[in-house]
Amino acid sequence: MGYTNSPLVSYTKLSPNHSGQRTHAIDRITPHCVVGQCSVETLGNIFAPTSRQVSCNYGIGVDGRVGMYCEEKNRSWCSSSNANDQRAITIECASDTTAPYAFKDVVYNKLIELCVDICKRNGKTKLLWLGDKDKTLAYNPAADEMVLTVHRWFANKSCPGDWMYQRMGDLAAKVTAKLGGATTTEPEKTPDTTTNNFPAVPFTVDVKIDDLNYRSKPSMEGTVKGQTGKGVFTIIEVNNGWGKLKSGAGWIWLGNPKYCTINDTVNESTPAFSPYKVRVSIKDLNIRKGPGTNYASNGFCPVGVYTIIEESDGAGATKWGKLKSGAGWVSLDYAKRV
Repeated sequence: MGYTNSPLVSYTKLSPNHSGQRTHAIDRITPHCVVGQCSVETLGNIFAPTSRQVSCNYGIGVDGRVGMYCEEKNRSWCSSSNANDQRAITIECASDTTAPYAFKDVVYNKLIELCVDICKRNGKTKLLWLGDKDKTLAYNPAADEMVLTVHRWFANKSCPGDWMYQRMGDLAAKVTAKLGGATTTEPEKTPDTTTNNFPAVPFTVDVKIDDLNYRSKPSMEGTVKGQTGKGVFTIIEVNNGWGKLKSGAGWIWLGNPKYCTINDTVNESTPAFSPYKVRVSIKDLNIRKGPGTNYASNGFCPVGVYTIIEESDGAGATKWGKLKSGAGWVSLDYAKRV
């Protein structure tokens, strides 16, 4: 097929870092975060040396200008995946240097405009965000569909950052609306906490993904303290669409049902928790810094009898127990109550 390039480009510095003409038709777009509020000229300098072994098709600078570093006909080296880059237009976007790697409004708005242009020139009327790696990679797009993918699916990276990742549905919806297609992916919406949007606290949520971040405060500006893992968690406070975990680990975003669903209010008539003893009979039971395998290990729990002063749901075990000593949490699947 014939390939064209975007008329939105105002700066061009073609990188030698590419694989030549792509072997698959364009049916994906992969936005990235630069981790730097840099210009399109700086991006060009980054991708110019052959020693860097990296490039992208387009870049959006901090002022919203668009640079081109690899023509659309060629496969860039951007997403740590040959299969993805062969079919994706890759776009590096100027961002903050620290998590959640936020974009300025002018950059995000230009990303929407650039995605609309890419879709139009490649005969697409819909941009889809399926929100799941396995589902997306197994999906065979229709002739008029473009699909969004992310770098973090192919490498141990946070790219495109949590700020952009939580807006992928919004990006797909806005681009599709501008293309005149049917919106199949709704943007994430901030829950209206002034209504009965949530049950009375405490209530539980069912987390459906392995990498839902919990933060130090109920805001994207909060520091990422870890990830929950899949499982059922108790929420004891709600603030502007964020839920505070009973374990004290931090706050999780409740506004996207693809990430977590709201369950019933916890029965307040449940008897108060009473400490109890357990016997550990294995030598390599990890003590975790929090209730879940997603927390760092704090060493091993020696064989013996221990007092549990609190229970919690968490990734990797049916139930977690907090040790009276304060050393941390252990999986109760490997501890027998005595």
